[in-house]
Amino acid sequence: FCQEHHVSKIAFEMHPGLAVYNVATLLRLRKAVGDCIGANFDPSHLIWQGTNPVEAIKALQGAMFHFHAKDTKVDAANTSINGVLDTGHYGNVLARSWVFRTVGYGSDEKLWKDMMSALAAIGYDGAVSIEHEDSLMSVTEGLEKAIRFMQNVMITEGPCEMWWA
Repeated sequence: FCQEHHVSKIAFEMHPGLAVYNVATLLRLRKAVGDCIGANFDPSHLIWQGTNPVEAIKALQGAMFHFHAKDTKVDAANTSINGVLDTGHYGNVLARSWVFRTVGYGSDEKLWKDMMSALAAIGYDGAVSIEHEDSLMSVTEGLEKAIRFMQNVMITEGPCEMWWA
């Protein structure tokens, strides 16, 4: 169908409750349908599921179509009571197992640097789009902070020719 309609890429955002919710389900669909299927990678969904986003990026080499810079803060106490499939209101930050946060407010800088390094290692050179769903700060404040944070972790230039190459 994609080929008949000149569609070369369909990117799925892996989110629980959907047909594609983790690396295995995305790769299963890709194997069944073809290379036109790939990931719209949003690490925030994987973080609250307990998935290591760096390892997920590596596993999706060749199937990474887009990347969202969005973070999640996991509350260990609430998770121990309600699990990771918490469906409470997003505005009730104190009671939720996890909440979407501006990058750097859920996971540390090292994880984001490791994700950017993994993207470079798999050859991803597409967009890194900031997605704001942080219920604790305005869109303007969240975007400004996300831009500053991502400037510190992004890899914007590939290596020059190395002596061992």
